[in-house]
Amino acid sequence: MNTCILTGNLGADPKISYTSEGKPVASFNLAFKSGKDKTSWIKISAFNKQAEVCEQYLHKGAKIAITGMLDLDRWESPEGESKSMLKAIANSIEFIKTDGRGFNGEGGNIHDDIDTNGEAPPY
Repeated sequence: MNTCILTGNLGADPKISYTSEGKPVASFNLAFKSGKDKTSWIKISAFNKQAEVCEQYLHKGAKIAITGMLDLDRWESPEGESKSMLKAIANSIEFIKTDGRGFNGEGGNIHDDIDTNGEAPPY
């Protein structure tokens, strides 16, 4: 089973892009503690409605918790070098602390419609 849970702070506002089918994808870097005095970074991707919510409510410095799965991206650089990067695909995001931007008094937890078990997600 491929499940990860991370808590950390956004390093910048989420960036939104769109798939060829027009579906939104939010990407952002998350800083998290990986040791007593060490901070590590991982790229997070969120899709569909979850991506739109990330764009609207999240910002640089926001503290969140994500539950998701790890994914390894591989590509070749223009110089012909093999490159890879570990990232997390968010299944759910919990807002721990934000500056309140975009909120109308409701906070909470958002889930995406990623179906990893053949079951509908718990909305």
